Amino acid sequence: MNTPFFQRTAGGILLLCCIFFNSVHAQSFRFVALGDMPYTLPGDFVRYERLIGKINSENPSFSIFVGDTKSGSTPCSDEYVQKISNYFNTFQKPLIYSIGDNEWTDCHRPQAGSYDPIERLDYIRSHQFSNKLSFGKQKLVLTRQGDVMPAFTTFVENSLWVKNDFLFVSIHLPGSNNNFGRNASSDEEYKKRNAANLAWIEYAFDQAQQKKYVGIIFAFQADMFYSPDQATSRSSGYRDTLELFSSLAGSTNLPILLIHGDSHRLKIDQPLLNNQKRTLENVYRLEVMGSDQVQAVEIEINPKEANPYGFHPLLIKENIQAD
Repeated sequence: MNTPFFQRTAGGILLLCCIFFNSVHAQSFRFVALGDMPYTLPGDFVRYERLIGKINSENPSFSIFVGDTKSGSTPCSDEYVQKISNYFNTFQKPLIYSIGDNEWTDCHRPQAGSYDPIERLDYIRSHQFSNKLSFGKQKLVLTRQGDVMPAFTTFVENSLWVKNDFLFVSIHLPGSNNNFGRNASSDEEYKKRNAANLAWIEYAFDQAQQKKYVGIIFAFQADMFYSPDQATSRSSGYRDTLELFSSLAGSTNLPILLIHGDSHRLKIDQPLLNNQKRTLENVYRLEVMGSDQVQAVEIEINPKEANPYGFHPLLIKENIQAD
């Protein structure tokens, strides 16, 4: 029996649409990670502008800045927050920002202006996270934690977005021990944000499973891996986070990428262990350059590969400092 023409046509269109949909989601794409800059002022402003120009010329899908928009010994002023926002908005493509310690937890230091860290955090949230949009000339609409978890509306800096079936998650995990252990005020702040962060990580893994995402990329500031004690010591502000990452990542085969700054040296490794102290082979860590190295890393994601993450340092010759 002949199939009516309109059915054949409709079926062909449906097939083409499915092929196009699948091919789009299987496409490779690139993004850039950077952080911990500019530190040495005012000289590093020129190097930073040069790096932003290079990133713009590479035309990535977006960029992620993993915290520390200045050194810990420069003033935490309102003017500087605005200056950094202006820089973020010179990126041609979206720029997503994860807050570091030098922006607020360390602002009590005399060289940083003897600010109240909690006041600085409130200011950053109200001025740099006042809506769901990323930075950059081209904006990206982000899903913020409070949009899907009403109990955590304070934590406007925690966000997620999806690109070609890869889930990207920004988490507020700063250095200086995650603001834990300095005084009673810092401990109270840490307690609330730590609960939000753990819930956000669990939510990300749940979403990846439910929606069958291909992989998860987490972006944050702190180097949680510089000492084994960070995963075990009761004085560690990262112990809960590392335990949760190890548990959830160990229960899935999804490729996980953790991107952070803080220690200022380029590193790519597999930092997490399971309960048997064996390396979790599906978890990769990228630590970006920073401080004296005003450079960045381009990450290419190829969904067709078992390890979909490829790394290419963006090195600007003029930014390399002579001895």
